[in-house]
Amino acid sequence: MENSSFAKCQKCGTGDLVPLSDFGGQGAAIHYKAWVCTNPDCGYNIKIRNGEVYINEPILSGALHSRSHREFAPK
Repeated sequence: MENSSFAKCQKCGTGDLVPLSDFGGQGAAIHYKAWVCTNPDCGYNIKIRNGEVYINEPILSGALHSRSHREFAPK
């Protein structure tokens, strides 16, 4: 059995919940803003936004966001 330092996902039982960090509006680091299951078929996630906890929000591709942002940027 593999020794993991992350908690097992209680939804799928196969993935681990790993922490993700982000940056605030002023550029300050926000550690552990989200926890996401490493099993891509599961997608379980917990996120903190403005002091509220959100569970199982849709996961969107960052590449898709970047592309759509450039398409609509003023020229």
